[in-house]
Amino acid sequence: MASQGLPLYLATFLTGLLECIGFAGVLFGWTSLLFVFKAENYFLKPCEQDCWLRSNVTGSSELKTQDEKFSLIFTLASFMNNFMTFPTGYIFDRFKTTVARLIAIVFYTCATLIIAFTSADTAVLLFLAMPMLAVGGILFLITNLQIGNLFGKHRSTIITFYNGAFDSSSAVFLIIKLLYERGISLRSSFLFMSVCSVWHVGRTFLLMPKGHIPYPLPPNYSYGLCSRFGTRKKENQAAEHETKELQSKECLPPKEENSGPEQQQQQQEQQPQPEQHSFRRCVLSRRFILHVVWLSIIQLWHYLFIGTLNSLLTKLAGGDKVKVSTYTNAFAITQFFGVLCAPWNGLLMDHLKQKYQKEAKKTGSSSEAVALCSMVPSLALTSLLSLGFTLCASIPVIQLQYATFILQVVSRSFLYGCNAAFLTLAFPSEHFGKLFGLVMALSAIVSLLQFPLFKVPPESNAVYISMGLAIFLTLAHPFLVYRECRAEKTTSSVDA
Repeated sequence: MASQGLPLYLATFLTGLLECIGFAGVLFGWTSLLFVFKAENYFLKPCEQDCWLRSNVTGSSELKTQDEKFSLIFTLASFMNNFMTFPTGYIFDRFKTTVARLIAIVFYTCATLIIAFTSADTAVLLFLAMPMLAVGGILFLITNLQIGNLFGKHRSTIITFYNGAFDSSSAVFLIIKLLYERGISLRSSFLFMSVCSVWHVGRTFLLMPKGHIPYPLPPNYSYGLCSRFGTRKKENQAAEHETKELQSKECLPPKEENSGPEQQQQQQEQQPQPEQHSFRRCVLSRRFILHVVWLSIIQLWHYLFIGTLNSLLTKLAGGDKVKVSTYTNAFAITQFFGVLCAPWNGLLMDHLKQKYQKEAKKTGSSSEAVALCSMVPSLALTSLLSLGFTLCASIPVIQLQYATFILQVVSRSFLYGCNAAFLTLAFPSEHFGKLFGLVMALSAIVSLLQFPLFKVPPESNAVYISMGLAIFLTLAHPFLVYRECRAEKTTSSVDA
């Protein structure tokens, strides 16, 4: 990391962190916003509103219908949050950062304006606004993840930091809920979010690259405001060629100083050919397929929990709206700490990667094997945390939900940070946008199961048992990645 570019890198990192915390993943604060929508009687007819005022019975068909509509909105929005990641990832790879961010800003601004001007009579517009909000937010995240490339050996930590910030942004809807309870209208809050798009535009042109941030980072790399002045355009063009050379060197095992022509020829034969790193080959690999299954199962449970939390708390609180509000606030507050939990995972991966790199210099192992080894503990720990989260949620004691909230935010911050880091370490960087998008799109299809699962009677334990068993089976992914690492290390030692 060049010291002369450090102030610019830090400005990009900090403003990107603020952008992710304030805007990228607000959709997952749905439980807090849902409380406001219900207070505004969205999806309730006038006669049903009168019934609500006269009765606190939560099992009525009218309120059940209202819950189903809200559940469907969240299902569609969370589906679009993942599914649209593939086409937006392609846009990011093909048209690069500036175009992708401008699309994100348009989607986000339109979504916040639509929500600002909705009412109980036009609540159906939420079916359009919430998916648009999700698509804009995920594009903000994708374009910010590349900032990890600016920080070299701390790359995984930065990536997980941004994913944690994405999780923490769900607390924004808690702030909107608290402001609403103090007399600030929903319209005012979302109009303010719309005005913030001016800040997004400014950051796009001043603190983000027009193209992509390369990895490894070449010397004298500049972007954003510096590039606009045209002082380093030629240097950046030369840096692109140097970056390709650095990437090819990373794929080779360490060379000995006195290597002869035969050894050099053997190393060139061992170097991966371009077709071996093609997008199609990556998608059809076993590690990619297992990773999709791993992410899809754990994510399905998280989405189901968030989408049904209001109904679960209402049931456990016996219809006490004050208690439901208190636990809703507690859940949203714990979500904010996702930005502090996610870097633990990144620090673990970076520490293990550096440790295995030292061993690789002695054994001649490939950099790919080193990267995979550093991912195994994180993958396994994420599965175990999610399993504990499922077990806590299955116990019908409302006080225990505080522990459920903590496990949920830790496991979720580990999940998405681990997902992004795995894709950057296990596959070629030039396919990251497409692979990240495809993983999220495929997992989105699985996430549609949350709506039929929502219709399962709340008193039934079938959902908890089936999800717990499915999450337990996700431990097969880190186990098989570990076996793959061992096989590559054994092959490298034999060749040496």
